[in-house]
Amino acid sequence: MSNYIISCCSTADLSREHFEKRNIHFVCFHFMLDDVTYEDDLGKSIPFAEFYQKMTDGAMTKTSQVNADEFVQYFRPFLENGQDILHLTLSSGISGVYNSACIARDMLSEEFPDRKIYIVDSLAASSGYGLLMDAIADKRDEGMDIDTLYQWATDNRLFLNHWLFSTDLTFYIRGGRVSKTSGSIGNLLNICPVLNVNGEGKLIVQEKIRTKRKVIKEIVAKMEENTKNGVDYDGKCYISQSACYEDARAVADLIEERFPKLDGKVEIYDIGTVIGSHTGPGTVAVFFWGKEREV
Repeated sequence: MSNYIISCCSTADLSREHFEKRNIHFVCFHFMLDDVTYEDDLGKSIPFAEFYQKMTDGAMTKTSQVNADEFVQYFRPFLENGQDILHLTLSSGISGVYNSACIARDMLSEEFPDRKIYIVDSLAASSGYGLLMDAIADKRDEGMDIDTLYQWATDNRLFLNHWLFSTDLTFYIRGGRVSKTSGSIGNLLNICPVLNVNGEGKLIVQEKIRTKRKVIKEIVAKMEENTKNGVDYDGKCYISQSACYEDARAVADLIEERFPKLDGKVEIYDIGTVIGSHTGPGTVAVFFWGKEREV
């Protein structure tokens, strides 16, 4: 058994079963739905379908990150068990959780001076963050020690690409990522923005495509453009989606057709309740290893 654990936030948006199978620990963010507070516990407290339906029906959502005290409580049992910790946080470009984890690390380092606590800003989100965690689990399983793995994670995180689109701008407008005027016109004209996550871990609008059919083709073209080997890409591909599985499946089918050397089938996951509170329903995100992201 390894003498260290690997860990992430619930916003890595894989399934509970997947995390357990890969022996990846996670700590839960929080969200509010019509003033009721829940843990972002991968659909356990409230099923994803119900969550997105409530948003569609007008429910208001708010999210909150894991604070330093919660990290202390979460990390302590591992340290008491004699285990070191490698924890990757949700991107600092969209959350302040990295700072909270670092504060907890500094507090616990005084209490457990013989233990190693590494905190890495993933600069990633949703199932792209999850794909990074899977790669880290692979390296751990191959026998990589925690110091080398910490450096590998830091050196390779920007090669994890995120491309996404949305067919409903309602919640991007509400969150201020799209102006009310642009969003209203976009919804009226069936405009679907194409976004990516840049080298600072921030979500950036790159293009505006009219119609779902065209944007589905465009997101696959972005993958071909940004993988290192084009259609010969032989790595893994994950997709996450918010209450639009049919759209995600259409993207997955195109990817599996276009990239015959993929490492397994495209895996599709739900966008969780924290990330989904900001995207709302109708978002499809594609994640793969490729060119290094730039600022």
